Amino acid sequence: MLRTMIATGAFAAGIAVTGAAGAQDYPVDTVTLITHSSPGGGSDVFLREMSTYLAPVLGANVVVENVRGGSGAKAMADLATAAPDGSRFYATTPTFIYTSLLSDPEYTYDDLLPLVNFFIDPEVIFTASDSGSETLDQVLDAAREDHGRWGAANPASLERQALEQLKTQTGVEAAIVTHEGGGDMMINVLNGTLQIGVGEVQELKSQLEAGEIRLLATFSANRIDQYPDLPTVDELGHGVTVRKFRGLAAPKGTPPEIIAAWETAAQEVLANPEYMAKYETNNLRPEFMPHDEYVTFMQSFADETAGFLRESGIIE
Repeated sequence: MLRTMIATGAFAAGIAVTGAAGAQDYPVDTVTLITHSSPGGGSDVFLREMSTYLAPVLGANVVVENVRGGSGAKAMADLATAAPDGSRFYATTPTFIYTSLLSDPEYTYDDLLPLVNFFIDPEVIFTASDSGSETLDQVLDAAREDHGRWGAANPASLERQALEQLKTQTGVEAAIVTHEGGGDMMINVLNGTLQIGVGEVQELKSQLEAGEIRLLATFSANRIDQYPDLPTVDELGHGVTVRKFRGLAAPKGTPPEIIAAWETAAQEVLANPEYMAKYETNNLRPEFMPHDEYVTFMQSFADETAGFLRESGIIE
């Protein structure tokens, strides 16, 4: 039973983007967006790119800070104890739900307030270009004959859940090998230790451009615009769809006027043509959820995830 998360240490790095004063009557001069991701990771890139366009909309400086440790546990504690004055927010991804459920952190997702959602990331299944597998069904057939080893970048991740669900739906007894980062997983896919891995398209960009990996399917509900020939896992008949969200959480007790300011800012930023060109290139799908909707979505996601982990025997 997986109950202990591996601590990754603490690292902090910040970058400030100055906003045009007066764009909004925002209550603080500097906003800090924290992430459990390391510099260059998915959440780190998301926040740093968005901060350039967010600062002038809010009319405040925007700083990105990496708060690493315990697969998000340290970042959750940071935000849970922060003042609810609009100065500090946390980048939400499925990881903070998994960390809350799979370990015993001092503060969990229940101690944070979902603010708004910005994006849904497509999760894709990939293999090495020289693996000999051209389709997902070929990978599944090979696993039925001789089991298989499939990779997920983190033991507490949506990627792992997606692969566990794929095993359940297909009856394949593959081993799910988890890692503490996408880099190690990629090495094992490229050297043939793993038949497949799961990741986000933007994190696989360099290997795709180098022709080192091949995409087999996406766990998204719909095909990816930039890869129209890539089938979804669901349309291949395997019935698994997942949504990797990217949004923000606030400290509990954040006033309604600050929540409203972020609802307005999020929509304005997503509609910025220059930013739109960037996030579409990175295969991010805009999916704005206002505060009330995001609270409901997050609770449903947490309940579904807890149910899956109990059914899988990972938690009691």
